[in-house]
Amino acid sequence: MKKLLVLSIIASGTIFFSGILFAEEAAKQGAQEKKAQTECPVMGGKIDKKLFVDFQGKRIYVCCAGCIDKVKADPAKYIKELESKGIILDETPKEKSPAEKK
Repeated sequence: MKKLLVLSIIASGTIFFSGILFAEEAAKQGAQEKKAQTECPVMGGKIDKKLFVDFQGKRIYVCCAGCIDKVKADPAKYIKELESKGIILDETPKEKSPAEKK
């Protein structure tokens, strides 16, 4: 009976710690898959940080002025596409209060 109890405790501990290690590894892998936007969601070219569309607190960068209208037509579509690829979009900068502008 004591052997069975000891084996049960060992098995439970092994399963518990395996679960912790698996969760840690999954979290590390998930963090590694997230990346900043470097490509235009319309044409696939290198983004120009001066050209962007802000939508619902997120900033979508594009490669050229021609892509701005395409993104403006359906920004939610492009946000969904980019985020499904693990891309973290920049947040839209908050407006400064008049006191902060001085």
